[in-house]
Amino acid sequence: MTERKEERRQGQPYSPEEILSFDRIKRAMTSRVLDRIEELWQGKQPVTVEQMNEVIASEWQSIKDAVRSSPTAREAFRKYLERTVSDQIDKLVTEDRAELESLGVVEKSL
Repeated sequence: MTERKEERRQGQPYSPEEILSFDRIKRAMTSRVLDRIEELWQGKQPVTVEQMNEVIASEWQSIKDAVRSSPTAREAFRKYLERTVSDQIDKLVTEDRAELESLGVVEKSL
């Protein structure tokens, strides 16, 4: 077995390059799933659909974990949170603007 297959068998995490796009995810995942299924088979009895589905589900979870923990995902989530929080604050300011202005709050401070 090649060194690369050996690394994959040991649960090597997906690299940032492998999770940049859907086509790269599909290629990387397909390769790993095929390697794991071949390892299960090893010339013995046929691999069942259930076994294949388990391997696929396991690799899909690994992909999702890799994407979620990537710096790109953290940055995108941070931007999403900033927009969401800002929108909520703007909504509150709009709702309570008259009351806050009557209490001395001004548009911008010096």
